[in-house]
Amino acid sequence: MIISIGGSHGSGKSTLAKMLGEKLGWPRYYIGGLRRERAKELGLTLAEYNKLGENDPKTDIEVDEYQRELGEKENNFIIEGRTSWYFIPKSLKIFIEVGEEEGARRILADLKKNQGARNEDCAINNYDEVLASIKKRLASDIVRYKKYYNIDVYDKNNFDFILNTERLSIEEAFEKLYAFIRPLVDKK
Repeated sequence: MIISIGGSHGSGKSTLAKMLGEKLGWPRYYIGGLRRERAKELGLTLAEYNKLGENDPKTDIEVDEYQRELGEKENNFIIEGRTSWYFIPKSLKIFIEVGEEEGARRILADLKKNQGARNEDCAINNYDEVLASIKKRLASDIVRYKKYYNIDVYDKNNFDFILNTERLSIEEAFEKLYAFIRPLVDKK
């Protein structure tokens, strides 16, 4: 079984994917991390890399082909990425959602703990800057994925399970996610 996880900025996707990988003993692949690394190699922030991608499909095609190949060659893993559900259609598709405001609060808290780890678009220091960054990334995602694949990565109709983490602790969110996944994993 392959589990793909997508969703809103700041929803807890990465933390939940890590927790799920540990619980199941499966590897986790993080597409956003690959994009961040590539941006850094080019001396760009993630926002600059996304902007470049609006006119240069290579920025997305690299990781998307990687995802497709993983889905064809491997099994029993978790993959976290906005287009993972699309490039691995046989995956169990999970969407983790949260409102932009709460997502911005969570990202700001993470940035304060792990300064520079996310390779965001500037030295983001406050809530308004984080919220503006989320909106900019969301707009870029929509443009790129519509242009290159004619898909809406935020359309919840593409997913098997939707989890809203707005009012949940990470432990509560994981409990709900695992309650959905466990019977499916046990069945295989």
